[in-house]
This record gives sequence, C-alpha cells and structure tokens, in this order.
Amino acid sequence: MQCGLINKRKSLSYISSVHINDIDLNLLRLFNEVYSAGNVSRAAERLGLTQPAVSHGLTRLRLLIKDPLFVRAPGGVKPTPKAVALADAVQHALNTLSQALNESTGFDPAHSRRLFRLHMSDIGESRFLPGLMATLQRLAPGVRVASRPVAHAQLADALDSGVIDAAFGFLPQVKDTQHTELLRDRYVVLLRAGHPMLASLNRLRGAEQLKALKQLDFVAVRSHSDTLRILAQTGLQDRLRLTTEHFMVLPSIVSATDLCVVMPGNIAQGFVETGGCVIVRPAFRDCDFTVSLHWSHRFEADPDNRWLREQVLQLFGEL
Repeated sequence: MQCGLINKRKSLSYISSVHINDIDLNLLRLFNEVYSAGNVSRAAERLGLTQPAVSHGLTRLRLLIKDPLFVRAPGGVKPTPKAVALADAVQHALNTLSQALNESTGFDPAHSRRLFRLHMSDIGESRFLPGLMATLQRLAPGVRVASRPVAHAQLADALDSGVIDAAFGFLPQVKDTQHTELLRDRYVVLLRAGHPMLASLNRLRGAEQLKALKQLDFVAVRSHSDTLRILAQTGLQDRLRLTTEHFMVLPSIVSATDLCVVMPGNIAQGFVETGGCVIVRPAFRDCDFTVSLHWSHRFEADPDNRWLREQVLQLFGEL
C-alpha cells in the first residue's frame, strides 16, 4: 500500500512538474478509458467520441509524455511500462476531482463533519449560540462550530478568504458583503430589581429620565464601543465606575450592586427572565440598531454555507 502511494505521488509529480500546463483534463480521461478498456474503439464508445478523435488525443498525449503509452496487441492495445506507472495516479486524480465536484452539489447535514467558523461578539455568542447549537445537534450532529472574533476592518477579507464562514452582528462599517437582517434591537439600561432609583426612573420620561440617569453609576464592557458611545453622548461618561473585559460578568455585578449597564434590550430581557434585574428604556439618541448575518459573495452558492444560513434565518430571522 505504501509503495503504491509513493508510486502515485511520483507519477503525479512527474506530470505536474513537466507537463501540467499543457495537459488537457480530457486527455487524462481519454488515457484512463483506453487503459481500462484495453481497446481504442471501446474507449471511444465509452467517451462518446469517434475512433479517430481518440487516436488523435493519444498522439497528443504521447508527444507530451514522450512515450508511446500503448502498443498494438491481440484484441486491442497493451500499456507500456510508463503507462502502467501513470495509470493509478491518473485514476486517483480523476476520482478525487469527481468526488470534489459531486460534494459541491449538495450538503448532507446528517453525515457532515464540517467546521463552521463564525464571527460573533460575546453578546452575540449569548444570543445566537444556544439556539444554533441545539439545532445543529438535532440536524447535523457531526458539524462543529468555532466562534472566531475578527476585527471589523478585516471582516470582509476574512469572509472572502474563508477564514470565517459568516459574521453576526451590528456591523454597519462592513462593506462589500452579502447580508440579511435578522432582528432589530435597541440599547436599554439594566439594573437590579431593588435599585433605590428604580421608582424615580419609572415615573420620569424623556429628558427628565435622561437627566435622572446622571445619578446612577455604570459598568461597561471595553470592547462594546456603542455602549461607550451612548454613555458619552448622554453625558454619562463621568458616571462610569467599572470597565470590564467580558460581557457575561455583568449580570452578577448588576444584581449584587447599584451599578447599571447600557446593553442590547434583547439580551437584557434574558437576564430579567432569570430574576433579580429589571429594564429601563430611556430615550437615548441613536439607540436602535439592526443585527444582520453577513457572508461573502464568493460563497453565495456554496451548499454548506447556504444550509447554515437557512438554519440561522429559520431560528433568528424576525424581519
């Protein structure tokens, strides 16, 4: 087996290093059929060609390989030693190409071992991964997912190159991608249910409520620039008492202290449902945003990518 593999590699190496720019794929198919049939006429029938066309093709290949390849024999033709050496490698190459082309026509989720790499923020992971993984375990148990955050300036290139397969998020700065809107959200304030300012905040509206926020203390995640933007444009940057690296620590901090957090309402609602926290919806300026799914134009028709997009839209497509 090892010897056969080495011979294949040597034969393929010989073709690729000497003649690969000149060899037509059809010549390899022709060679394979003549070798398999042992007869030029039968090979021509299998290929749907005339016998002169096959003979002409063999002549071209002989000149490229610099070997007769086949010699006359009773009932047909017999391969030369060079043809025997090439036969397995050519068959292997054609089979590999055929398999790759057939695989590209469809995606079998039940048997796939595909790894999907997805750009998400930590908030995105909390919002999308639980539902997505539950669906994949049911429909595609062998499929794997890796969350791979990418700098926003590099997202389009990462999608085009296949470094990631899709990107989730509010990404208005990402251009030249295919995308579809999933859901609309807005930034809200999350605070503990027993917060001393809660009654006042619920009673006030508009500008008065925004003014009252200046009596609160806030925690923010450094990587979420829109949260920091809202705090700054509302004049709350001086009320920022804690900056963290990670989103998932926020509920514990909010429920244990009088610190508040500006965050997407969709995620905040999940914390409310687990108990201990409530939401206030101030009239922040530019607080509405749309979460979209992005992918590359290059992979628009890719069956794997298309199947994943369909699952995401069925699960999260509210628009």
